[in-house]
Amino acid sequence: MSALDPKERSPQRIALLPGDGIGRDVTAEVVKVLEVVAERWRLPLELVPFPWNADRYLATGETLPDGALEDLRDNFSAIFIGAYGDPRVPDMKHAADILLGIRFGLDLYVNYRPIKLYSDALCPLRGKTKDDVDFVVFRENTEGAYVGMGGNFKTGTADEVAVQEEVHSRRGVERIIRAAFEWAVAHGKSRVCMSDKSNVMRFAGDLWQRCFAEVAQEYPDLETEHWFVDALAMQLVRKPERFEVIVTNNMFGDILTDLGAALQGGLGVAASANLHPGRVSMFEPVHGSAPKHAGTGRANPLGAILSAVLMLENLGHRAAAAAVEEVAAESIGEGFTTPDLGGGATTSQVGDRLAERLRSVPL
Repeated sequence: MSALDPKERSPQRIALLPGDGIGRDVTAEVVKVLEVVAERWRLPLELVPFPWNADRYLATGETLPDGALEDLRDNFSAIFIGAYGDPRVPDMKHAADILLGIRFGLDLYVNYRPIKLYSDALCPLRGKTKDDVDFVVFRENTEGAYVGMGGNFKTGTADEVAVQEEVHSRRGVERIIRAAFEWAVAHGKSRVCMSDKSNVMRFAGDLWQRCFAEVAQEYPDLETEHWFVDALAMQLVRKPERFEVIVTNNMFGDILTDLGAALQGGLGVAASANLHPGRVSMFEPVHGSAPKHAGTGRANPLGAILSAVLMLENLGHRAAAAAVEEVAAESIGEGFTTPDLGGGATTSQVGDRLAERLRSVPL
């Protein structure tokens, strides 16, 4: 990930989009942590909340207001999102317009997902430890099956046909592959794996295979390998320690990263970043909005807080980011967690504990 120049924007304004359901609950804990971080490390963070959610959409019919993308692009250093989804909006139009609108509108072509096990007890694989589950996935974030190309013919009849198209461009494929290699070099990794289903999806697979081979030639010190996505899913369960950096397309990345989340303890601890290196980027936990749990204190804020760690790193505040990750890992290791991880703490109690510990972290 390429950090923004801290001098580029001062103060560093962060757009907060809590969203729906438990998104609001976990974002409140992120705010607690960021406020302590800003005070202790004297960071120029300015948190700016936005009311873009289902309530607003149902009241006004508006999802992203006119000029929203330009405002985010020109006036903010980062975007933090809680979660989106509300049963009162069955087609999830507001969620799609906001999430995909930002992702596509700001060309956030890297979905970066670290898969890191913070406690051996959380891994569902027998005998696997923190040393075995520690890899990252680079998922192409603006193409593939998510572009929405296709349609239905003779809808509602026995002869109905549905067509769903994937789109892969040379530019899009090459830049996500290059991002994975650059990250591997910057973080001292030795292997990069590319995954596709080129034995069936031959046209897209051919493009991915050629791009991967050509980019790999520029990094002769890195070992490369290719796995069909079904075989890779099996290997991630059998030998997750084999993998360091994985790069793949939008659909397969979506699936593999949820598998990875299960290896690290569940979606409650899964963090993500939607990046365009050098530009404003978006950070979010990957769990859903779980409306039935909103306000109950059962939502796990750690995925959101660890997403804020990625945001702090991207903004150039590595010491603060490392401190937040450390206290989060301590909380997990001590079992001071919400019920999904086997603990008895509430959402706010976890946030309070992390904020309290950050106040006493040596600088």
